Amino acid sequence: MTGSAEFSGVRQPEFDTMTGRHTQAAGRIEQLAESLYGELRGAGLDTAPALRLRELADRVGKQAEDLRRRQALIREMEQQKISFGTSTTAGSFLEMPDGLDAAQGLLDGTLAARLARGAADGDAKALAQLRKYADRAADPEFAGVFLKKLGAKGVTELPGTLAARIRDAAKRGESARVNDLSTQGKQTLRLLSTALAAGTDPKNTAYVGAGFLKELTEQGRADHVVGDVTYAGYQAQALVWGAHDGKTPFSATFMQTVGGDAVAYEKEQYKDRWAASQDALGKAVGGSQVPLFDLAATLGLGSLLRPGAGTATGSGKWVKPVKAAVVEDLLHAAEYGKEASQALLSHTPAGWKEPVLDHLLTARLGAFDYTGGYGSFSTVLLAGTTGQDATSKKLAAELTKSLADQVRGAFGKAGDGNLEVTDRAVLDRLAPLRYPLARAVAANIDQVSNLLLNHATFGRADATDLSYALALATRDDAGFEALMRAQTEHMKAALDSMPPVGLDSSNLKQLGFTKADLKTFDFDEDGRIGKADVGQFLVDNIVGEARPFSHIVEIRRQALIAEGLDDKKVSEALQTMVRDTVGLIPVPGAKQVGELATGAFGSLLTNQYDKATGAGYDTAAKWVAGQVSKKGLNLDETYQSLADNRLATERLAEQMIATAMLNKGMLDEVDLKGQPFTTGTPPTIKPFAEMSPAEYSQFLTWVHENGRGKDLHDRFRGTFRITSEVDDYLNLHIPSSSGGSK
Repeated sequence: MTGSAEFSGVRQPEFDTMTGRHTQAAGRIEQLAESLYGELRGAGLDTAPALRLRELADRVGKQAEDLRRRQALIREMEQQKISFGTSTTAGSFLEMPDGLDAAQGLLDGTLAARLARGAADGDAKALAQLRKYADRAADPEFAGVFLKKLGAKGVTELPGTLAARIRDAAKRGESARVNDLSTQGKQTLRLLSTALAAGTDPKNTAYVGAGFLKELTEQGRADHVVGDVTYAGYQAQALVWGAHDGKTPFSATFMQTVGGDAVAYEKEQYKDRWAASQDALGKAVGGSQVPLFDLAATLGLGSLLRPGAGTATGSGKWVKPVKAAVVEDLLHAAEYGKEASQALLSHTPAGWKEPVLDHLLTARLGAFDYTGGYGSFSTVLLAGTTGQDATSKKLAAELTKSLADQVRGAFGKAGDGNLEVTDRAVLDRLAPLRYPLARAVAANIDQVSNLLLNHATFGRADATDLSYALALATRDDAGFEALMRAQTEHMKAALDSMPPVGLDSSNLKQLGFTKADLKTFDFDEDGRIGKADVGQFLVDNIVGEARPFSHIVEIRRQALIAEGLDDKKVSEALQTMVRDTVGLIPVPGAKQVGELATGAFGSLLTNQYDKATGAGYDTAAKWVAGQVSKKGLNLDETYQSLADNRLATERLAEQMIATAMLNKGMLDEVDLKGQPFTTGTPPTIKPFAEMSPAEYSQFLTWVHENGRGKDLHDRFRGTFRITSEVDDYLNLHIPSSSGGSK
């Protein structure tokens, strides 16, 4: 036997002999162990030697079993002419992978590739037999061999053959055959897709190398012929991408190499006709931005080759075409992973000056409108722009700037000074992108404050760009909720950053603060954080947080007015946030210096809640809201007066301010005796969910009277009601009667 790092060479006769002798030896050793055990036990001696001999028999038996499996694989590989011989001076050897899984993968991958090539040549039996390998597609040992044996040309041409055969059966009215081919075709495409994702990922052991990726692009750009059908390779490869289920995500390398080139290819082929559709003549005849369709859509096959979709009708008639394009299929494959999404969006193809994201948002946007394929694009945008990494932030800034530039011309100033729509077509075209834009801004909510308060920039976007982007994003109800939740969390974090009353040099380390922190927050410079210091900090931060809230809510109101809707429209999501008390009210007195408050929800603040908090604001808020609803909420009457988003936001701020005052010890020494919103002895504040509307109102009055609650809330409200910045950035003149601000 000879060997290398991955393969061992064996001479077939000697290997068979070795396998047989191992099997015989295992049996003889086992018999010897049994005999020895009986003799030792009968003589009253230690039986350990017999037990060790039995262990040896077991090891030899396992080795024999391994050799028999290898022997069977070698014989089948030799029969299938898969392994190949090597002649040396020591004799002729057969190459055999060292690992059994690798050997089985070599066998199955090779056989599956042969069947796939046969199916590509029109062999119906081969197509049917290929289905039995569907469960092995994600296996690295299988996928790598399968792709290498099939080749980039086979990956490209097999979908072409599938599509052509279904079209032929449909033309002949053979509905049963159409359905059979559709089922087999979908399974084959899913196998190809899973194997392709694994084999083109450098991090996967199935990786077949950069050369294969290059061949995919060459085959993608080449013309292929099957029967009377001529198609571009990418049109067929797109069927493989469209069949992806995400269980083995496509890699960033694939998206940059193949995906980026496919986008560039479509642009090269369709640039002139897209331009013609937008000139005066093109618009006059209703020109549309028709994209490069995938092969199924080109042949009018509808959903017949799209996994998860239906099959042909019983009559065998043509199904309604699905307008699936190459780029839409690519985005479907990318949407399952953040790395893939970001790699595609941020990639700049050779010869381009802008990344793929800019192209998709501008030159190609009309094609999305034609196909209705915004779904995967939206998902890719969400995956690529809502993280906290540098790439997410860069893409979010580019998304904000690009959509702001486009939507700017769709708005103007109405005769009454409010916002009005001046180009409905632009708004309609951009409408599907409102939610991903809102989520991208929400993920970077700190930039809203930074742009408004510090006159900074977010990438190339400034405060004016942000304002127009918000005019688009806040029109989406779910997007508006995401922005409000993010800004709420931003305000909670800002108010929580202040040290508590009682911090001084003696307990800095205990409370997790530094001397620099003490110096920063000790406004009266007496060496201790007192109520005056906390009060000044709260004023500064409340005013600072009110401005982003004002900007988001007023632009939302203006967007509704511009759409001709009631500017008093209630946001149910925002009311729910207020009703469920996003600002969890702690128990005064529980947070002495060096201790943490247990919180008004008591037992609700469990390890589960802590885990939810660690996962992010939305998760925690929804979890707490669910717990509150189980206990029964009886404060609905309190919120019946919330006529619009302004009042709801002010109530939300009121709750957060009260929470901050209690958390920071501003009310620790205030007597709770006799208060109707307390329970127990000594008295503690009731859980919010157990308060009646009257008790909640009395609680807020108590906070106002015993601290600076009313003053702080008035400072928030005064800043929040000012809309002059929205006037300036959107070039409006908001009437004081409706704005309540001037």
